[in-house]
Amino acid sequence: MGKSPFFYKEPLNLETGEGVWLYDKSGKKYLDAYNNVPVVGHCHPKIVSSLQEQASKLNTHSRYLSEIVIDYSQKLTSLHSEELSTLQMACSGTEAVEVAITMARIYTGGVGIICSNATYHGNSHEISRMSVGPFEPEFRRVPYPQYFRPIQKNLTEDELCNLYLDEVRQEIKGFKEDGIKFAGLIFCSIFANEGLPDVPKKYLTEVSKIVREARGVVIFDEVQAGFGRTGRWWGYQMTDTTPDIAVMGKPMGAGLPVSGAVARKEIAEEFHQKSHYFNTTAGTPLQAAVGKTVIEIIEEEGLIENANKTGGYMKKELLNLKDRYPSMGDIRGHGLFLGVDMIKNLDDLEPDKEGAVAVVEKMKEKGFLISYDGQFENVLKIRPPLVFKTSHAELFLTGLEETLKEVG
Repeated sequence: MGKSPFFYKEPLNLETGEGVWLYDKSGKKYLDAYNNVPVVGHCHPKIVSSLQEQASKLNTHSRYLSEIVIDYSQKLTSLHSEELSTLQMACSGTEAVEVAITMARIYTGGVGIICSNATYHGNSHEISRMSVGPFEPEFRRVPYPQYFRPIQKNLTEDELCNLYLDEVRQEIKGFKEDGIKFAGLIFCSIFANEGLPDVPKKYLTEVSKIVREARGVVIFDEVQAGFGRTGRWWGYQMTDTTPDIAVMGKPMGAGLPVSGAVARKEIAEEFHQKSHYFNTTAGTPLQAAVGKTVIEIIEEEGLIENANKTGGYMKKELLNLKDRYPSMGDIRGHGLFLGVDMIKNLDDLEPDKEGAVAVVEKMKEKGFLISYDGQFENVLKIRPPLVFKTSHAELFLTGLEETLKEVG
């Protein structure tokens, strides 16, 4: 088996999971405050039943019609804004982003794509060009919007917003000057990998206008934000704008590999006419059955409401902790997706990656699982399954305070 990146200095060897709990081979249990893939909880009985039932009935490749695939497609698109009426399924977030980028390029006839300067949208050769390596003529990176470490201090919200918008305008202009036709922009709707920064309220709405005025396509990556994570079905629902394409993945199949892109009808139609896209295992009955069950559980168990309730409680208590522990520079996020920006000092807000890593490692020792992210890898990433209750949050917060006392 080839090398693979693991969390922690001593990787976990897990054996079973149930709800928000994971168990290793020794029987030690861990409170999962990180994994968003099992969005409805580990080994949910309805997911297991759905897998077994559909696998025992039918699971063909995507060249055949299947009623359950059609039903699922209609249900999923109904959860989006009315304009996003057409679903193209894939198997991973990377594939779905590839589909979205290809859609934008075919529809516009351009190739130039704008993304943030601290993004991650996948690991294929084409998609990874957005996040690693040197300058790429077809991919231009702009500073992601934020208040905590703004590109210029002492500005009003509108002034700061306009400064970030000017960065996008400049890159669109740069494409034109270099003879590269502009195709579109892709952002995570909540800037998850950037560290969940609080952004000027009208930024995404205004940036969408700028992109469309330049005849580009707006793509929002909902792989991390989607399926109720933010207290809404989709991260873009916290804004006053709707993308032209929204990308989904990770929690879509509760662990079964499935992803998708929903798009405006005219964009999807041109894509299908000119690309002849085909994916053997994308859009199978098994994927549809499990995907449909994920949606049903979220609705039946009120998990979006729970994300708001438990997430709101956690954010309030994290802010209280921040008052006592100066290493916690900023608390941000939405629903059950929260970030803690770890800093070395209050004077210049220097990011503390070492401190974040120490907290993550110590929390694991105590039986709590989180991770870290952000441009400087210093933001504690708290992203539990949506069945995470207030009682679980209380356990977690106690463990976090004990950890902060110990690591300093």
